[in-house]
Amino acid sequence: MFILVINPGSTSTKIAVYEDAKPMLLRNIEHSVDELKQFDDITDQHDFRKQLVVNELKRMNVPFEFDAVIGRGGLAKPLAGGVYEINEKMLVDTKNAIHKHACDLGCLIAYEIAREIPHCRSFIADPGVVDELNDYARICGTPLIQRICIWHALNQRAIARRYANEIGREYEDLNLIVCHLGGGISVAAHEHGKAVDANNALGGEGPFSPERAGSLPASDLIRLCFSGRYTEAQLLRRVAGEAGLIAHLGTNDMKEIEIRIQQGDEHAKLIVDAMIYHTAKAIAAEGAVLCGKIDAILITGGLARSQYVVKELRRRIDFMAPIHCYPGEDEMEALALNALAVLRGQREAMEYE
Repeated sequence: MFILVINPGSTSTKIAVYEDAKPMLLRNIEHSVDELKQFDDITDQHDFRKQLVVNELKRMNVPFEFDAVIGRGGLAKPLAGGVYEINEKMLVDTKNAIHKHACDLGCLIAYEIAREIPHCRSFIADPGVVDELNDYARICGTPLIQRICIWHALNQRAIARRYANEIGREYEDLNLIVCHLGGGISVAAHEHGKAVDANNALGGEGPFSPERAGSLPASDLIRLCFSGRYTEAQLLRRVAGEAGLIAHLGTNDMKEIEIRIQQGDEHAKLIVDAMIYHTAKAIAAEGAVLCGKIDAILITGGLARSQYVVKELRRRIDFMAPIHCYPGEDEMEALALNALAVLRGQREAMEYE
């Protein structure tokens, strides 16, 4: 089975070609902030990113003879975890979704490439809107709003299963706190195979991150909305995309920021330490969700490659449970294996309704 994997992120588009479970090609196409500024909306990046994927495959002489194309799922609406066959309703809902992220493009591009190949199927798996929250987690202080989670479901679950396999246990038997440190930071409590609590790592909840504002003082935010200084679109970008480290320090590049800290930039150090501080608070809060019964804390994502970030985070949370670090992410392999399981009849693709 030949499988094409497409994973658009906020600053990159990752592609991979798998022959069964074996990776034959892995590419990470980086996009600079300036390069993406030409697009008013994430949806406007569709043709640009699709063409990059097609060009890279042609450049590597990869024949368009795939059995399946699987994309990182979009943020259409809350879903149960699993593999979904892409259909027209999913495409419409993705294009019209309230919450926007580059991962939406994975669904759209996967479908378009697959439909041009005979007998090729298209899927998404464990999108960022996987919802397994307990009843308490949905309730906030006003009945006008219900909490939702937008989190790194695909990578968090892949890392949790990887850890369980390493220690000879089943994921469904463990209580884990998983923290994904990326352009956004998501923290989830995994209780016996379900993420019963997780933050909205895109729309403004939890710790701030390289690109996201995280939780903000509600009254001050409302006043800012009615100040007349910003449009709705501008303020939404100040919550996700032009927030966090970018807003404070002008960059989301942690390597660059660490160099500035090493050179004595006290302001940069303050901002990064504050991000770590709030991340530690979020992890500790999930400990309460699990009533302190925590088998392990797993740290993953691109920022987990930063020794400074991981060291300072460990210093604040190592009293809670054993900590294990998995830098980067397992998203490409997780997507490929999900598609392969459906193609082999080991798992049934769910219908998006």
